[in-house]
Amino acid sequence: MTSTDDEFLKELPVFLHFEDVADPTLYRALPDGWALALADIIDSTGAIDAGRYKAVNMAGAGVISGILNALGRHDLPFIFGGDGAAVAIPPSQVEAAREALSKVQSWVADDIGLKLRAAIVPLSAIRENGLDVRVARFQASDDVSYAMFSGGGNHWADEQMKQGLYLVEAAGRGERPDLTGLSCRWNPIETTHGKVVSIIALPGPTGDALAFREIVSEIVALASEDGRGGHPIPVDGPPLGFIREGLVLEARALSAYRDRISQLRKAAWVLFQTALIAVLYGLRKPVGRFDPVQYKRSVASNTDFRKFDDGLKMTIDVDPERLKRIKSRLEGAAREGICYYGLHEQDTALVTCIVPSPLSKDHMHFVDGGEGGYARAATNLKAQMLPAE
Repeated sequence: MTSTDDEFLKELPVFLHFEDVADPTLYRALPDGWALALADIIDSTGAIDAGRYKAVNMAGAGVISGILNALGRHDLPFIFGGDGAAVAIPPSQVEAAREALSKVQSWVADDIGLKLRAAIVPLSAIRENGLDVRVARFQASDDVSYAMFSGGGNHWADEQMKQGLYLVEAAGRGERPDLTGLSCRWNPIETTHGKVVSIIALPGPTGDALAFREIVSEIVALASEDGRGGHPIPVDGPPLGFIREGLVLEARALSAYRDRISQLRKAAWVLFQTALIAVLYGLRKPVGRFDPVQYKRSVASNTDFRKFDDGLKMTIDVDPERLKRIKSRLEGAAREGICYYGLHEQDTALVTCIVPSPLSKDHMHFVDGGEGGYARAATNLKAQMLPAE
């Protein structure tokens, strides 16, 4: 990376109040020469219909983990989309990102049994089409900030990928990305207010940026009436409990391809860690530098349950009355042409994690709806956009 690229990352604006997320003055354009590395699961709705929610989220988070580990840095802007992800890549690391994406594709096919589509789209192509990729950071907690994206470039790049452009070819069978830190052990988290709702809202055909910004602020304010922004994870962290599918997926991700001995060793290690955390949490006492109670609380505070990716994305836990008002406001804005939106209701939320080290405080946790989440919301969004197209 050049000093200019490093300076760009260090000087990115960081904002503290999520209701400001649609303010264009907070964002900075990516420097010339950068690219977007992005991927999504082909037919994620089919996988979700088959009940493979954990597998879809694991693949999406694996895109981020595989690229960041390959490039040796965790400060690059990225966004998790449930069944996929996007990462902004500096010029000097585009080829390394391409190799990482190709290996992630192979891992998803080999171990998860799904098909990942991946692409690297140059920023120059995005700008030639009158769009841009602009980035800011939202301070989710004292230890973690997440990138937010505006400018329309991410959405355009995703459409190009789905049309078969800028694609990355999968590596050969058995090729493995470095997925160190990738984890999805937590059980689904049940709603405490009424419904876990995944929402996607994009600018509508009127192109009224100010009106769209006002809608975003209103929806965020409605979600925030509980005092926590609609956070779907309890303030003390998820209920202690771990799902078998997540443990198996994690063990495979960290093992050599079809190496039964390696998989058994990794599975034993994951189970040992899981049991140790359960014991330590039961004792509720720190051991060395690891405080299980604080760690569990930080799982909640370090999550990305709300974000901006050329539009608003949220997975929130709301009561029926608030949900009714949110729907009403989105429906009204859609009729006025201010926004397109997709929404999916469910009873649980899912958490997938990237934990560089159990002793570090910058562990990241990605939230999606537990029964289709963003993928189903996106399907509903597309159905709404089709008549306009």
